[in-house]
Amino acid sequence: MKQTHKKTHNKYKIKGKKQFNFLTFGSFGLKAISCGRITREKWESVQWALRKKFKTELSTKQNKIWNLIELNNSLTKLSLESRMGKGKGLVYTQSKFVREGSLLFEFDSFPQQFHKEIIKFMQGRISIKLQLVKL
Repeated sequence: MKQTHKKTHNKYKIKGKKQFNFLTFGSFGLKAISCGRITREKWESVQWALRKKFKTELSTKQNKIWNLIELNNSLTKLSLESRMGKGKGLVYTQSKFVREGSLLFEFDSFPQQFHKEIIKFMQGRISIKLQLVKL
């Protein structure tokens, strides 16, 4: 029996979930349960807002946040008036395609009451569905 492969216009295969996530740095983390693309500007604003929120609420330096995403795609764009055949264009930002099951952040030394608040805060900032992963 032959497997059918659905053609898509992006270069990423959507099939295949990563079932096991091992926390390496912290005691709990955020895992993506849907696919999507994150640009550099969006990712930096999410990191900044997360640090600012918990710095003001907890006001301790013992809380640690690890960023587990590396941006690996360069996005290019030509101007609107350019004709066809003029090349690919200049790089305007970088991005990362996040698959299902990949860890975005790991946290350590946060009180138990803030775990649900972290998910709610991050879900409002990122268009990817998230899930909490604990040790």
